[in-house]
Amino acid sequence: MGVVLRTNHLTKYYHHRPAVKDLSMTIHEGDIYGFIGKNGAGKTTLIRMITGLAAPSDGTILLFGSSDLRTARKQIGTVIESPAIYPGMTARENLLVQYKLLGIKDESQADAILTLTGLKDTGSKKAKDYSLGMRQRLAIALALIGNPRFLVLDEPTNGLDPEGIKEIRDLILKLNKDRNITVLISSHILGELSKFATRYGIIHQGRLIDEFTEEQLHTRCKSLGGSKDMDLEDYFLSKIQGGNDNAAFN
Repeated sequence: MGVVLRTNHLTKYYHHRPAVKDLSMTIHEGDIYGFIGKNGAGKTTLIRMITGLAAPSDGTILLFGSSDLRTARKQIGTVIESPAIYPGMTARENLLVQYKLLGIKDESQADAILTLTGLKDTGSKKAKDYSLGMRQRLAIALALIGNPRFLVLDEPTNGLDPEGIKEIRDLILKLNKDRNITVLISSHILGELSKFATRYGIIHQGRLIDEFTEEQLHTRCKSLGGSKDMDLEDYFLSKIQGGNDNAAFN
């Protein structure tokens, strides 16, 4: 199994303060990698460095085994922070604009992407009239243009109701299994993340303090559970030594 992303001792300073410190992470082909940490822990900073929106202060990034990041990043689809969509356009019009912005002349996959993301039947409805969940699915549809091998999602279920969260989860699973797209997803909804992630990384105060597979999580929770079964949330809180710190999920 190949390595999609490897960071080596990655560090980022803002105003002489480290937002990410000496971080080494590995994401394998086929992973759904759940990236978790408190607000301000460095999740978005790391994602911005991976996707080229911020330059590292130190350390290196390899994508698909290559240090030619300009070329490798063409194989990444990204949804970071607020979805960049045109509210006065339909889903299909948004996709066609994105094709032009990326300089991709072959637009033949647009309808297939709309079908895949559950937006095929939205017709003439404008994006401004979409639910938040529909807008998130449109953002993912835009990220799928160019057939990326690696999808990077920063808090894609933030603010969604349970139905919207399930729709995003089902879409990610479909992309991972049917299209063999590797996914990095940051989220603070740990109960939801534990339903589909295959591998995890915990970031705390800018440092990656743990990496483990789904199977290793079950083993570790069992050994630490005592009188009750631990879950991802319990394990996360035990690792950051803040068992009653609600800020982890705000």
